[in-house]
Amino acid sequence: MKNIVPEKLKAGDEIRVIAPATGLKIIGADCRQIAKERFEAMGLKVSFGKNTTDDNFDMFGSADVMKRAEDIMDAFEDKNVKAIFTIIGGYNSNQVLPFLDYELIRQNPKIICGYSDITALLNGIRAKTGLITFYGPHYSSVGMKKGNEYTFEMLRQVLFIGNCDWKASAEWSDDLWFIDQEKREFIKNDGWRIVQPGDAEGHLEGGNLQTFMLLNGTPYQQNFAPDTILVLEDCFVSAVADAKSFMARLQSLAQREDFRNVRALIIGRFQKASEVSDEKLAFLIRHIPQLKGLPVITGADFGHTTPIATLPLGGHCIIRSGQIRIDW
Repeated sequence: MKNIVPEKLKAGDEIRVIAPATGLKIIGADCRQIAKERFEAMGLKVSFGKNTTDDNFDMFGSADVMKRAEDIMDAFEDKNVKAIFTIIGGYNSNQVLPFLDYELIRQNPKIICGYSDITALLNGIRAKTGLITFYGPHYSSVGMKKGNEYTFEMLRQVLFIGNCDWKASAEWSDDLWFIDQEKREFIKNDGWRIVQPGDAEGHLEGGNLQTFMLLNGTPYQQNFAPDTILVLEDCFVSAVADAKSFMARLQSLAQREDFRNVRALIIGRFQKASEVSDEKLAFLIRHIPQLKGLPVITGADFGHTTPIATLPLGGHCIIRSGQIRIDW
């Protein structure tokens, strides 16, 4: 399917915040305010979906699926809205996929950005429309008070300018920043690791591996077209993102017939609780036969540690001598 390219952002544009998975209520007042101020400092106006309110929060921390779908469609239909940001991830954004008007989305292309469980929404929209979507920070991610300069700058470059040299951050964090914005722990970043060297050029696809796998066999599965550069990360939830489970999911993905179109693999940094060491990750990569000969980079700045890169799914990517350039 041919890519549909949304307009880039510019000062004065309005962004719409929605909650396709977990509801707004989980986000603290300070985080909401900091995020609003940060987006306004970029020259953007912030609005919220009419159902993205504290009272739309059921026993599982979400809202009725039709209300969530309504907010998505309202955002695409509203001509004043130029970009859509998800409030946070969760577990159930795939529920909304059958209730979206993909022809309306196709006729009103715009930026939509989020990560984690939002993988289902981003890839479902890509599969049905060809729209370039963005695996990047949630609205709440921008509410981090400290240590988020890399996230802001890459978000600005990718969404306003449309290209950037993707480099490793100077430091990273995997702490409970959303509980205490002042008590932070930053770790020096030694850079990403080239597990298997090589050059590649193609278009980015992927997201959170656990969520990506939920779309297999559905009408919302994003297939790997020729010259795919796959970006994958996993999150720690009750030890289901340890090295063995990651290997099992990655092996399953690699056994898809269309995996032959993958030209390179970039893996996001694991959380500390996952206990996925560089040694373990390199071992499992070298023991998946379908990855033999593919360039593989690990420890990249996207996923469930911070900072968070903004990656255009469907956008162009060049890997040369361990350096990465992206544009869309």
